[in-house]
Amino acid sequence: MSVTELKKRQEAATETLNNLRERLRQRRLQLLDTDVATDARGQGRAPVTFGPTDLVCCRTLQGHTGKVYSLDWTPERNRIVSASQDGRLIVWNALTSQKTHAIKLPCAWVMTCAFAVSGQSVACGGLESVCSIFNLNSPTEKDGNIPVSRMLSGHKGYVSSCQYVPDEDTCLITGSGDQTCVLWDITTGLRTSVFGGEFQYGHSADVLSISINGSNSRMFVSGSCDGTGRLWDTRVASRAVRTFHGHEGDVNTVKFFPDGNRLGTGSDDGTCRLFDIRTGHQLQVYYQQNGDGEVPHVTSIAFSISGRLLIAGYSNGDCYVWDTLLAEVVLNLGSLQNSHEGRISCLGLSVDGSALCTGSWDTNLKITTLRRKMSDRPIGKVYKRTRPAHPIVTSG
Repeated sequence: MSVTELKKRQEAATETLNNLRERLRQRRLQLLDTDVATDARGQGRAPVTFGPTDLVCCRTLQGHTGKVYSLDWTPERNRIVSASQDGRLIVWNALTSQKTHAIKLPCAWVMTCAFAVSGQSVACGGLESVCSIFNLNSPTEKDGNIPVSRMLSGHKGYVSSCQYVPDEDTCLITGSGDQTCVLWDITTGLRTSVFGGEFQYGHSADVLSISINGSNSRMFVSGSCDGTGRLWDTRVASRAVRTFHGHEGDVNTVKFFPDGNRLGTGSDDGTCRLFDIRTGHQLQVYYQQNGDGEVPHVTSIAFSISGRLLIAGYSNGDCYVWDTLLAEVVLNLGSLQNSHEGRISCLGLSVDGSALCTGSWDTNLKITTLRRKMSDRPIGKVYKRTRPAHPIVTSG
């Protein structure tokens, strides 16, 4: 068979594949007969409101000299670790704004960081394609730096995200530009499982974000440049349990809903979306029309403890607080006094939901205290009512 004939067959196969994808997209749209907001309004639910003192920016953490790319809280909510383009990890006392550790990294191009569940070690990764583990209790070297206690090597692309498995300081999951996610045994430094890559049902582009289910640590979700989110079971690495479609751009951030049965995503297409992991059904789209016509990218998201609020950071410096039931923006933290002056690159809520930390390309982190409990009565009933009668097939 000649090269010309092979090219023609490839073009025909590509066209067929694109047609099938479009037919699937149209079918999914037909099944979206309702959403959370429509059902909530039908029940007469009132929007969340905030007073002028409910959310207050109480601290600015200054110390990085480059763009802040990632942050994470300890479970006891009194410390934060941040990673910056200046090539340093800084561990902060969130109550006093003091630095407890400043770790100079072997590679300045760090993209992600995470605290161990015990709070005794931190992990980070970036363009050098390895995940480095630092024991915060290790003796410092002559230059005052903390040495690397373990290097997790095996990815063939940059490490975009990492997270310790809940209740286990010895297990960690990473996402990478090589289109895979890896479950690691930190004690041995070996890969326990590889998700995607050579397998048929993995991502077809860079993995940008991961989130482990707090209710079931065997399940995690990944977001990718292929525009999808994928749900994985650590016991079955050969294929994703479910694939979530709908975004029209890179999925930069993923986060499980507090009850573990739903998940949120944020994308370059400017939308956040809420999915049911049991059916793959898209429950809601969160999109705010921008006055200048440009579509800012969603960079990071977090849910309040009750799930009633979704906090989303954007590339234009906005930080919207969404009412997840009514799909309305109830507050823009980016418009408040003492807000960031650049792209919101990362954000996270403390475990008890009492404080929000945001990181930005302006080199700073800011802690916003939530004077009022960000909780509401259980709202799962509203979400359950929006599940379709016939589950959408989205696996693969």
